[in-house]
Amino acid sequence: MEIVASINGAINSVVWGPPMLILLIGVGILMTLRTKGVQFRKFGFTMRNTLGKIFKRTKAGDGEMTPFQAVSTALAGTVGTGNIAGITSAVTLGGPGALFWLWVTALIGMCTKYSEVLLSVKFRERNEYGDWVGGPMYYIKNGLGKNWKWLGILFSIFAALAALGTGNAIQSGNIVSSVNTAILAFNPDFSGQATVNLVLGIILAVLAAFVLFGGIKRLGSVTEKLVPFMAAVYIVACLVVIIGHASSLPAVFHDIFVGAFTPKGVTGGAVGSMIVVLTWGMKRGIFSNEAGLGTAPMAHATTSESVPVRQAVYGIFEVFIDTIVICTLTGLTLLCSGIDLNIGTAGDTSLVAASLGTVFTQKGGALIIAIGLALFAFSTILGWALYGSRCCEFIFGPKAIKPYQIVYVIIIVVGATVNLGLVWEIADTLNGLMAIPNLIAVAGLSGVVVKETREYFKTHKKDA
Repeated sequence: MEIVASINGAINSVVWGPPMLILLIGVGILMTLRTKGVQFRKFGFTMRNTLGKIFKRTKAGDGEMTPFQAVSTALAGTVGTGNIAGITSAVTLGGPGALFWLWVTALIGMCTKYSEVLLSVKFRERNEYGDWVGGPMYYIKNGLGKNWKWLGILFSIFAALAALGTGNAIQSGNIVSSVNTAILAFNPDFSGQATVNLVLGIILAVLAAFVLFGGIKRLGSVTEKLVPFMAAVYIVACLVVIIGHASSLPAVFHDIFVGAFTPKGVTGGAVGSMIVVLTWGMKRGIFSNEAGLGTAPMAHATTSESVPVRQAVYGIFEVFIDTIVICTLTGLTLLCSGIDLNIGTAGDTSLVAASLGTVFTQKGGALIIAIGLALFAFSTILGWALYGSRCCEFIFGPKAIKPYQIVYVIIIVVGATVNLGLVWEIADTLNGLMAIPNLIAVAGLSGVVVKETREYFKTHKKDA
């Protein structure tokens, strides 16, 4: 394991070095400039056509989801442990200033994801089962051309592997961790964690199998109900804590903005250089909202919406809700509560539980995190199962879907029963590797995004 960790560490330092940060931010800035800041100019249009239509009933045909089901599935993949454990890592390892760079990444990432979703709908196709399939591998093949298909295969390999870690093992592992924290809050002498982990792992695997083997329709039906509920519960809980510690907000925002550029002025040297703060803010931002990774477009491609721009604005909405709202609330909850952020390990959900406990009591905080994280993480398991399956299908054909799903379900149990330290690190590496082919494609097809955007808003001036 030490050899694997060493090899991964070497690759990770390259993958998440300055070139990757420049590529991620660079493509986001490129798309922002070329679309004239569509995520800012059309923010009102975005909210009206996403949040404003949540309760509007729409129907989808065979092999597709409604636009809201598609974004719910995408949000199911993005809203997960990255919003809780991931932000805890960003704040404990990068300091308060990491939140600033998280915001910057999100604001730019809104346009990146807008572009990804637009391209996924524009270049999607039907598979032999009649389902819509799309995503980076398809806009690489159908947009850049068949000579670039190897790049799509490369993306698919990294994404299929990342799904087993990022979207699966990490999620199930954090579910059992939060449940154990809740159990210990009520019974400090409890010693049956290993049994709980195994039982929970099996239950999660059975539930996931029921949804996944039910097809795209069942997946969309579950996520459209699960995602809004889980987000609302967690948002309200965090707001209660933040309001309860409102007097500390000025100092917290001071630390965030000062710490973003002069971390030693806030941490006394514990964090180190600005590049450390920037890197942790960006890594956890990308891990959470996945803008630039190319995952969510695979869910959006299943939409019944035929106009690329109309579905693309859901990409803006997705990053806004995931990072600007939920991740920010997690960060502020940690920083406002006044707890010692050194009492746990980076990514330890018990820190957020302790923060919530300052208002809801220790037991209450642990229970909220156990329930919230279970819902967040389970939805992510479902969303990433779709991504991994689509990637396997692109490489090996539709017959590879079922075997991959079986392996995926087994990994849920494995993730619930093993140490996740190395898995987190490998997931970071895979996230970076899969982003490279996708970002190359987005930049190469930027002209298509600009054309589709310009033509849509030119012919729909009243709506915009």
